[in-house]
This record gives sequence, C-alpha cells and structure tokens, in this order.
Amino acid sequence: MRLDLAGKTILLTGASRGVGAATARLCAQARARVIGHASRESAESAALVAAGIVADGDFLFEDLRAPGAGLRLAVRAIERAGRLDGLVNNAGVYQATPLDGAQEAWDSGWEDTLAVNLRAPADLARAAVAHFRRQGGGRVVNIASRAGHRGDGPDHAAYAASKGALLSMTKTYARALAGENILFYAIAPGWIETRMAPEDVAARAKAVGEIPLGRVASPEEVAALAVFLLSDACPSATGATFDVNGASYVR
Repeated sequence: MRLDLAGKTILLTGASRGVGAATARLCAQARARVIGHASRESAESAALVAAGIVADGDFLFEDLRAPGAGLRLAVRAIERAGRLDGLVNNAGVYQATPLDGAQEAWDSGWEDTLAVNLRAPADLARAAVAHFRRQGGGRVVNIASRAGHRGDGPDHAAYAASKGALLSMTKTYARALAGENILFYAIAPGWIETRMAPEDVAARAKAVGEIPLGRVASPEEVAALAVFLLSDACPSATGATFDVNGASYVR
C-alpha cells in the first residue's frame, strides 16, 4: 500500500533532525506540504529546505520553552499555509532532574520539560482542534515514549511524567473528538537512533541488551508509522498508542 498525503499540509514540530527530519522526508515523499518547526535556524533545517523537503519560508522557529510558544507556532503555521490537515507533536527534551541535584536545576528541569513535552503540544493541539472544526476534521499524532508507560530512571522522572501525561491527553481528545472527524494517535518509542540514545559504550550495550530485537529503532521506523496514521489508512485506530521498542516493553 502506497501512503498518499497529496493535498495535505502537515505541521511538524522538531523537524530539523532525528525522527522529525525523517518524518518530514517521508511526508514530502507522500506528497504532503510540510510546515516544519525548530527552536532555531541550523544547518539541519537549512539542509531540509535546500533539498526541497520543506519549502523556503515554511520552516518556522519558536523556542517551545517560552510561554505561549505553542499557540504562536500554530497561528503562524495556519497563517502561512492557510490550512492544516495534520499536526505531529514531535519536539521534545530529555533533561535530567536528579533527586539529589541542586534545587535550581530541579526547578528549571521540570519547568523546561513540561513546557516543551506537554504544554506546547497541548497548546498546539487546542489550536489545531479549533482549526480542524472549521474545516471538517484533522489528524494529530503525538510522539510520546515508552517511559510514559513504564517510567524512566530516577534522573528523568520529569521526562517520564510529561510523556505519560501526553498519552493521557491523546486518549482524552480521541474519545471526545472522533465524532467530529478529529483523530488523535500516539506513538511511544523506546530508544531511537538519535542524539537521545546512549552513547557511552557500557550504557549502549545495556540498552541494547534489554531489547529482544537486538537493536534500537531507526528514526525512519517511527516516521513511517506517523505517516501511516496521517494518511487515514486506519481511522478506527484513533485513541491508540503504538509501541515501537523492539519488544523491550510489551503491554
């Protein structure tokens, strides 16, 4: 089955690298217009524009830690494109918040993590829903994490909490809005071959050793699933969370 997003415009946060860049490429291959987002301009964002994956002017920059950034991004994207058909909340931070760390680091870590991983996606989803209602429907894909189900190490409790809340938000809006043709999905990856994956040799070996498949997931695997969900190949899956973790956590 060939996935086709022809005529659709997708707003994709965290689009400059990793899962975001892979999703941007696959959306473009499926003939979607991609409105990309990153916190700031970079060589990676410029490369996506140079390759024609994101059109010149269709990359929008907002620091999602800032108050109101999610809403500003949504407004700018709608003004730029005129119409959005899908939203992929992919941007995220994986910031340590050690129990025995300094209070200032604890406070800033929780604040930044919740702002980027939860509040900005919530604000974007709210704005997208209002827009989708005016045009008869739309799709939201939230990139969560295995940590949202099983938790994470004690230094990353804020990350796990933010992703668990993102999963709950997805289910809530899926149940409330399916009758309006507004569908919500979540993807919960384990380790992915990105900057968040362990780089230390021992930590890497331990992480891979816990994955029955024997390797971490590629960004393209997560991207392919996101495009599948955006394509309306299976609308009845609204509200579902799709695990991508090599059977390292099976619910």
